[in-house]
This record gives sequence, C-alpha cells and structure tokens, in this order.
Amino acid sequence: MNLTHRTLRRDEMPVVLEMAAREGWNPGLHDGDAFHSADPQGFLVAESAGRVLGCISAVSYGAAFGFIGLFIVAPDWRGQGIGRSLWDAGMARLSGRVVGLDGVPAQQDYYRRKGFELAWQNVRFSGTAQPRAAVPDTRIGPLAAIDFASLCADDRRVFPAPREAFLRAWIDMPDACGLAWTERGRMAGWGVIRPCREGYKIGPLVADRADIANALYDALSQQAPAGSAVFLDVPMPNTGALELAHRQGLQRVFETARMYRGAVPACAIERVYGITSFELG
Repeated sequence: MNLTHRTLRRDEMPVVLEMAAREGWNPGLHDGDAFHSADPQGFLVAESAGRVLGCISAVSYGAAFGFIGLFIVAPDWRGQGIGRSLWDAGMARLSGRVVGLDGVPAQQDYYRRKGFELAWQNVRFSGTAQPRAAVPDTRIGPLAAIDFASLCADDRRVFPAPREAFLRAWIDMPDACGLAWTERGRMAGWGVIRPCREGYKIGPLVADRADIANALYDALSQQAPAGSAVFLDVPMPNTGALELAHRQGLQRVFETARMYRGAVPACAIERVYGITSFELG
C-alpha cells in the first residue's frame, strides 16, 4: 500500500465530517468552515490511490497549545498502521505545545500510552426542544450585539489560548444562533446553538452563574423546532452544569475524557456549562 499524508483544503472538510458522522459523533451541518478557520493547516488525511483512509485534526492555537481530534481510520483499513502514521504526523505538527483531546472510551488507554493524562470526564446529554416562551427575558439578546473583542476576552477565560478566527466563524455559522446575557452593563453569559446531523447542539455555553446558564439554555434550545433533539456536552467538574442537565431532564448518551499531554491549562471550568466541540476543544 502506497500511503501518503496531505493537508485538507477547506472545500474537502465534508470528507472528514462524513467519517465523523459514520462514527456516530453527530457533527454540525456547517462545522467544516469554522473548523478549518481555526487552523487551515491542521487537518490531515492518509490516502492511498486517491482514497482517503483516515484523518486527524492537529489544530495549533498558537505556539503553546494545540488540540487533537477527528482521529479516525476507515473500518476496513484498521490494524494496518494508518492510525499510527496519522498520530505521529499530527503530534509532530504540535511539537513543543501542551496538547489536549477529548477521547472516546475505546481510545483512552491508547492516549495514556502516548503520554496523555486524564483531566476530567465530559458527558453528552440529550433533551428535547420546547416551544418558545411567550415573554422572553429582556436580559438575553443577540450575541452579535456584543463587542467581538469583549467576547474573545471572555472566551479566553474558559479556553487555554486565543481562537479569534475560529470564534468569528463559529458565531457566524449558517443557521446557528448565538445569545448573550447582559446585566449591569456587562456580558455575564453566552452560548451558541447549531444544527447537526441529528438535532441541535448547544456549545459553547458559558455563564458566571447557574441561573444565567439555565436561562440561556432555555432560550437557546427554544431556537430549535419544538420536539427536536438538543445536545449539550458537559464537563463533569462543573457541578452546576450537571445540576442544569438534571433540572432540564436531560439524558446521558455519550462520554469522553478530556486528556492533556503536558501541564493542564488553567481555565475557569466552573463557568463552562457546555463545551464548544469535542473535536477542537
């Protein structure tokens, strides 16, 4: 087998998102452009005779931090060293950085052998969108009305590195809706909901307090058609987020482990009620 690696172009992102969908990861309908904006050189595929056999994302968020995701080998080609070659190529690209990932249970032992250590568990919860409230809370408004520099500064409190290009693409994604909670003249919470292969996902969901997170969850989930499935990826160290899931009647459907190679980055995990993306952090 003549195996080659190359970087994916933006217009080829549907190839890896289709592979993710086949794994049951339920990517967003328009994730490709936003993902690619985070790091245009960060998406690698292994090919043979023009056929994509595997992929990995090795996204660099500057010189100090990177994130591994979308690590997939086509089922018929597993056990032939393709995954190992992709892993080595991705990690080489992030050399010298602290690297994070969200690992599915089947792969966590592999990541430990590669030097990654558990930081916390994440749980994907599922609920159902409810009809819109008759009287919306006046403290909740469009995220687009928030100064973008202020949004990036707030995101920096909950994410280990700047990611302005990704954020801009994420909040401007087609069919997505971003909302913010403002009180006393400042933003105290925000979130985004986007359509996925199945239902909708809320992420990120960031708030100073649990009551704000709950109000934003209600408002965001009501942007989806009533009866639609709504998913939220919760970091378990945030007990307020787990209480939100319980209060909303959400059901546990999937889990990952947030793991790092290198020192665990400092971030205000107590403000994170919903993770942006298992693929990019």
